[in-house]
Amino acid sequence: MVLSNKDAMPKKNNSLIPWIVLTVCVLPVIASTALYHLWEPDGFVNNGELIEPVPLSDLVVPSIEDDVFLFSDLNGLWSFVSIDSSECGEACIKKLYLMRQIRLTQGAEKDRLERIHFSVGGELQRTLIDEYDGTRFIAVSDVQALDAFGDLTAAEEYIFLIDQIGNLMMRFPLTIDPSLMKKDVKKLLKISKAWKKIN
Repeated sequence: MVLSNKDAMPKKNNSLIPWIVLTVCVLPVIASTALYHLWEPDGFVNNGELIEPVPLSDLVVPSIEDDVFLFSDLNGLWSFVSIDSSECGEACIKKLYLMRQIRLTQGAEKDRLERIHFSVGGELQRTLIDEYDGTRFIAVSDVQALDAFGDLTAAEEYIFLIDQIGNLMMRFPLTIDPSLMKKDVKKLLKISKAWKKIN
């Protein structure tokens, strides 16, 4: 009996194909996740405190004016967030000042940074609203809407940073050197801009 070339060839193991496809698809995801958590680029040491990302894009914050603030309205912008009582003492004013000044130091990139201030217990005094024009001031009617920022008493000691896809991801203590805060923000804006071009 003479075997044809077709009969003589061993059958291909097609059962491996799905696994190969799955591996090719999943490996980049695993690699990128590992890099995010384990690898730090040369020269990039954050001065602010990185926190576990908290998605805020679906968060709705009601105001005492029967209106709501939607984080989804930020439209791809990075955002500073501060939270304080409506009395707005020295620490509160310092946060408003830092958010304004750090934004201005970003030059041409400053328009990618939004400033948001949530006041608890009533509206902020008009003089401060006028002095820090350009900040979005929201007098919160339901403080539980801000639970994502943790304990509000502790939250008053920080300026929070939300990335361009709506994740709460970093906070800066009031004791931070403003030049270091500026450095962090500048690098994050630069990296995110490059990443956006790639994608």
